[in-house]
Amino acid sequence: MGFNFDAQKYDFPSSRKVVFGHKGMVCTSQPLAAQAGLDIIKKGGNAIDAAIATAACLTVVEPTSNGIGSDAFALVWTNGKLHGLNGSGPAPLGMDVNAIREKHGDNMPKFGWDAVTVPGAVSAWAELSQKFGKLPLTEVLQPAIDYAAEGHAVSPGTAGGWQRAYRVYSKEFQDECLQNWFTTFAPDGKTPKPGDLVKLPDHAATLREIAATCGESFYRGSLADKIDAFAKATGGALRKEDLAAFKAQWVEPISIDYKGYTVHEIPPNGQGIVALMALNILSELEVSGFGTADTLHKQIEAMKLAFIDGHHHIADDKHMKVTVNQLLSKEYAAKRRALISDEAMMPQAGDPTAAGTVYLCTADGDGNMVSFIQSNYMGFGSGVVVPETGIAMQNRGNNFSLDPQSPNCAAPGKKPYHTIIPGFLSKDGRAIGPFGVMGGFMQPQGHVQVIMNTVDFNMNPQEALDAPRWQWTGEKKIDVEHHFGSSASEQLSRRGHVVTVPPEAIAFGRGQIIWRSEDGVLAGATEPRADGSVAAW
Repeated sequence: MGFNFDAQKYDFPSSRKVVFGHKGMVCTSQPLAAQAGLDIIKKGGNAIDAAIATAACLTVVEPTSNGIGSDAFALVWTNGKLHGLNGSGPAPLGMDVNAIREKHGDNMPKFGWDAVTVPGAVSAWAELSQKFGKLPLTEVLQPAIDYAAEGHAVSPGTAGGWQRAYRVYSKEFQDECLQNWFTTFAPDGKTPKPGDLVKLPDHAATLREIAATCGESFYRGSLADKIDAFAKATGGALRKEDLAAFKAQWVEPISIDYKGYTVHEIPPNGQGIVALMALNILSELEVSGFGTADTLHKQIEAMKLAFIDGHHHIADDKHMKVTVNQLLSKEYAAKRRALISDEAMMPQAGDPTAAGTVYLCTADGDGNMVSFIQSNYMGFGSGVVVPETGIAMQNRGNNFSLDPQSPNCAAPGKKPYHTIIPGFLSKDGRAIGPFGVMGGFMQPQGHVQVIMNTVDFNMNPQEALDAPRWQWTGEKKIDVEHHFGSSASEQLSRRGHVVTVPPEAIAFGRGQIIWRSEDGVLAGATEPRADGSVAAW
């Protein structure tokens, strides 16, 4: 992979071009949020401040994918070291797993209080600000407050997600705890169209309080009291004691060497290890070129093996029965690699199809870089919106198992298997940069494809994101994008894969990348599958 940033090298047919800068850069799925993050850098903030500002703005301008009640994870490169932050919370101590089984059967619910775990995003913002930020949180959150109070024009992708959610929720939301979603996000019985000006005054008030208290109000103050009161009134197990006990956790990133580069992820309970396991398997396989049937087959089979292990072993790290080192060992990768033949295998794993996440990456002129991901899950999340606060609660408890033999079985005070994963690439101890692909169980699959596009096929960041994608969805089933190519699809079918083309590109994730050259030039790219934007300075 070259980093000479030659202008001719980056002149290729694409819906978007690589964007360059050197003093600062923000890439995310929404232009208003990207601009707000870059403005923070221009005001004297660093990449960490910009990441917080962008994340907060996304809760306002893209509420279809995340909210104030989200979870979040981050990888932060600063002063020559990579730091990891896990902003996912545990199940409430009052969770009654037997009652959930009686009510919902063998699977965790998607909607309602039973799917809600302690939201971690606000604590993640506060931790990032206190440990690495330069500006006060009151200044960093001001752009999000302004967008919420003064209004913002809704982008096309967000409007589409809003409309899809309304159609589903109008049919499925019957419980009392779900009715405030309509009051908050569809007050006139309809959702905004592209370009409509939307104001979210409750969001603005809540963000002001979070800024003024550095997040304390959300976990140990008046906002926590409101969450507690609403949960008690509508049958939720979450209590202010659960909120008060939580703090986002600094963790040591996990990594593997892949063909001379180091790929970094957040450790479990996140599923980033799935991407690393797949790349470990692929590292010793010869690939014949991008998009060939042989390359695609090997990628897909490695991904299946990694997901089988992920679904079987990943849980709250205190409950895992195997270690990260065991799963990432070269010896174990060799054993799994030996299972790959010329024919598609029939694995036993879950159905990796759900989504509802935002990803952003930032960089500044001083070498700081952030890979940040934030999510409610499945769009707006649980559907639970705390009255008069704008706080839409995530539904991350949906990823718990109800199988008592599973290390990921639901239990009070336990964190669930988590789909959101920020990625980071380095080489010989030098930061190359942050990358990420949103989209539920597509995320590790997107990470593998983006890294291979970059390292194996020498694509620049925009090419690596633009390239047609595949997604394994269970058994021998593979979804491919409509521009994937009939020849490759036919050859995969002959190997035993069941290939389909879904109607929506969003199923294949939405990603961003920032790569940094040795002389400090930043090259940024964002998805053509989203309303994404690169703001550069």
